[in-house]
Amino acid sequence: MMKVGFIGCGNMGGALIKAAATSIDTKDIFIYDCCREKADALENSLGVISSEEDKIITDAKYIFLGVKPQVLKKAIGEIKDTLKCRKEGFVIVSMAAGVKISTIISLFGFDLPVIRIMPNTPVSVGEGMILYTASNLVSEEQKGEFLKILSNAGKLDYLPENLIDAGCALSGCGPAFVDLFTEALSDAGVKCGLPRDKALLYAAQTLLGASKLIMETNSHPAVLKDAVCSPGGSTIAGVHALEANGFRGDVMNAVCAAFEKTKELG
Repeated sequence: MMKVGFIGCGNMGGALIKAAATSIDTKDIFIYDCCREKADALENSLGVISSEEDKIITDAKYIFLGVKPQVLKKAIGEIKDTLKCRKEGFVIVSMAAGVKISTIISLFGFDLPVIRIMPNTPVSVGEGMILYTASNLVSEEQKGEFLKILSNAGKLDYLPENLIDAGCALSGCGPAFVDLFTEALSDAGVKCGLPRDKALLYAAQTLLGASKLIMETNSHPAVLKDAVCSPGGSTIAGVHALEANGFRGDVMNAVCAAFEKTKELG
């Protein structure tokens, strides 16, 4: 039996808990949050076990720290002494944006196996993107078990740690940018006369379909864009309007701004 513990049940922690609950036995998933109502709600909806923090740090083999970078030092300070005395092996999984593995180990004050991940919220519906890297004390067997825990979360991809912050700015922050674009598309549909519910459905399904087309055809987005831009047609007119207002530059600026902030958080 492989017990998995989650400390922190916020938006990202809760999304990962939902993903794990579809991959392994929910009775092996123990969760804790300082706001007990959050943990209890997930227990009721998923069948995982709302627990005390002490039980997680003494019993869980994989301990996910779902806390923000600003409170990571405090969170580690509360558990490090107990973990240092543990005889059974365990792995820390951190999702704190910008915080390097070396910093995490330094906060614990002793060497230990650490997996650093950068997930995004679509993991809760099985379509997430999880970037991960690991310290040298994480064995291949442990990596395999970690991948099993999140196997239904979406795609998992190993990255050298020096690229994790860049990946965070793209896939970690990206869903918010996509949400803004989806909202803008649906607002435009409403302005053109569509009912709100239909406009949102059309916008969301269009993004879903366009993304799937890129993934399944392995085609460059520019090729797919050109395929629907008929000479003198409506699509190229819309593309021209986007480019006239610096659309691609704005998107690049958003990712770069998120990248700089991620480095600052670390």
